[in-house]
Amino acid sequence: MTSSAARACAFLDRDGTLIEEREYAHHPADYAVLPGAHQAVARLRAAGFAVVVITNQSGIGRGVFSAVDYAAFEGLLLRDFAAHGAALDGCYHCPHTPDAACDCRKPGTALALRAAREHGIDLTRSWVIGDKESDVELARNLACRAVLVLTGHGAEQIERVPAGTRIARDVADAVARYVLANAPAQSER
Repeated sequence: MTSSAARACAFLDRDGTLIEEREYAHHPADYAVLPGAHQAVARLRAAGFAVVVITNQSGIGRGVFSAVDYAAFEGLLLRDFAAHGAALDGCYHCPHTPDAACDCRKPGTALALRAAREHGIDLTRSWVIGDKESDVELARNLACRAVLVLTGHGAEQIERVPAGTRIARDVADAVARYVLANAPAQSER
């Protein structure tokens, strides 16, 4: 979507980007927001960006947790971010295992394209921020810009991403140093 009414979006990974990386996080006890994540989302919202979470959740497909467990955990995330003035426009997840060959598992684009349709997103002005090579590949597949964060799995992924990939300490650094630094002024939108 590229109409003048379309908004830029920050597509954010969940585990290792917004919340601490914990294997198959799905219990409320697993929920721990990374420092600066609330503020980063609030800054994006204040600048007019849509903010959408795109996450691979193979724990559902592996039978580690149920879709109901995932929905409850997602509800916790949505309520918490909204309570901190950082409401998320949406959360989209792939429940499949890596061998399912689906088009919704990152770096597949199905979830991001669905979000773009549902939220009026201009992909040419959008970003993907995450801690894995698949997040960087998703950005390339969507023709968006990418930032790899060093939280979660990011530090071990640096050698796997293309040369020239933007690297940030965490989501707050990514938003301040790259996304907002390259966003047009309010009067230009």
